[in-house]
Amino acid sequence: MKLGQIGVRRAGASDAGPIAAVHETAWRLAYGGVIPGRELERMIARRGPLWWKRALDRHTAVLILEVGGTVAGYATVGPNRMRMLPYAGEIYELYIAPAHQGLGFGRMLFAAARAELRRYGLASFSVRVLEDNEPAIAFFRHLGAIVAAETGERFGEITLPVRVFGWEAE
Repeated sequence: MKLGQIGVRRAGASDAGPIAAVHETAWRLAYGGVIPGRELERMIARRGPLWWKRALDRHTAVLILEVGGTVAGYATVGPNRMRMLPYAGEIYELYIAPAHQGLGFGRMLFAAARAELRRYGLASFSVRVLEDNEPAIAFFRHLGAIVAAETGERFGEITLPVRVFGWEAE
């Protein structure tokens, strides 16, 4: 998908640094004050450029959103990790750099991630969202998500509630 200076494409090894930068800024905005500070810093530090390069070298399905030649967002997709749910695929991550949020780029990246899952034969899919991430919950609800499950995710000494949203095959 390419619209002038805005497009979504499959990430390559040279995108590892820019993806790590988006990851850091988006996670600080989304999870600051939600995930305990030390755990958040550890998670961000672990997912630097080398981590992303290795993921891309292993052919992890990573899509990037480019705006004016700059990586402004990314999404990772693949098979559903929660096998008890009736969804074939999963959007593992979908993040937009804070400076590019609220401009419709999230919807564009979501549509590209959905198309990528379909390309792999994974037409139904889910996404996991921390319950305290209200902007993400509103975003996915606006895109037609249904609550498929509620679970939790451990961060250091605490477990935070997670909502799992699902979409049936179109």
